[in-house]
Amino acid sequence: MWQDRISEVRLVLTSQGRVVRLVLFIASIFVAGTVGYMVLEQYTPLEAFYMTAITLTTTGFGEVRPLSDVGRIFTIFLLFLGVGVLAFVLSTTVDFLMGSFSGQLTRRRMQRTIDQLSGHIIVCGYGRVGASSAAALHQSGYDIVVIEKDHALMNAAGENDLLVLEGDATSDDTLREAGIERAGGLLVCTGDDAVNLFVVLSARSLNANLFIISRSANQENERKMRQAGANRIVSPHRIGGQHMANIIIRPHVTDFFDVVTLDNGQELWLEEFVLANDSPLCGRTIGEADVRRQTGVTIVAIVRRDAGSTITPKAATTLESGDQLIVLGTRDQLTNLEDATNPTDGETPRTTTMRRQLRRP
Repeated sequence: MWQDRISEVRLVLTSQGRVVRLVLFIASIFVAGTVGYMVLEQYTPLEAFYMTAITLTTTGFGEVRPLSDVGRIFTIFLLFLGVGVLAFVLSTTVDFLMGSFSGQLTRRRMQRTIDQLSGHIIVCGYGRVGASSAAALHQSGYDIVVIEKDHALMNAAGENDLLVLEGDATSDDTLREAGIERAGGLLVCTGDDAVNLFVVLSARSLNANLFIISRSANQENERKMRQAGANRIVSPHRIGGQHMANIIIRPHVTDFFDVVTLDNGQELWLEEFVLANDSPLCGRTIGEADVRRQTGVTIVAIVRRDAGSTITPKAATTLESGDQLIVLGTRDQLTNLEDATNPTDGETPRTTTMRRQLRRP
């Protein structure tokens, strides 16, 4: 939290610093000009300030009293300095106005795009975990909306062609702007468990059917996040340690799952599909459906919705509505199976990204 506040203060100081420096520069010139006329021409302070003002602003109302040669040279110097200051002020003002106008147009255009999304994934926090998650989802073809308030991280997300919404993810208004009511999933990826808990609680109150995955740094907080409404809790440290141990214990198996579960440009994919109510596969056994021969896909496991158990598929296993099929195959084979499992989705088969909305039992 303190790091976020420090970043906000730095941002404000950076945006205002140029204006402050400009004001101080102009004030110092007025002081130098006033003192110069008082010393060189023995003007009173008011006369010296008046002469400095009409010279720097190039107004030219006339001299207070006739100037000496030294005074004329000093006035010429002030005159050129005034023209330069005026040009600098104008360029700074134009840059500020154009930047502000351009930023408003960009935000409005991005908000219109977000308003048209449905079934998209919202990523709260674009740190290392959030950036990695967003990249994997974006690479797999999902629409991503990133909520971030750190401008450096916002720029990084924008450079990766992601939709970025500036704001605090704990705010209901910010979540609504990100389309929380229409979203298919929410990834809460900040490094602060208190913030993550509040985001989960707010998101669940706005969308009761939303699938929420939250990061947790402290294992003791996982129970609280589940009570707040998170469907899954992820501890990057624990998962990273387990993955490293698996590489030592079973390196080839680990490499295989990295290939088939991540978009690494490989042809073979491990995916999951949910059987729709009107799927022709419902009520048939795996042997009768002959999925392997019809689509080329291998059914690795079946997660049964009612029992919540994982079934090792056999020829006599009957497929039921709502079953989640864990399958292995190429992109084309997976597309064929998608047509069979959800024939009434009304979606065009996708052979390049396997882009699907989250379907949860």
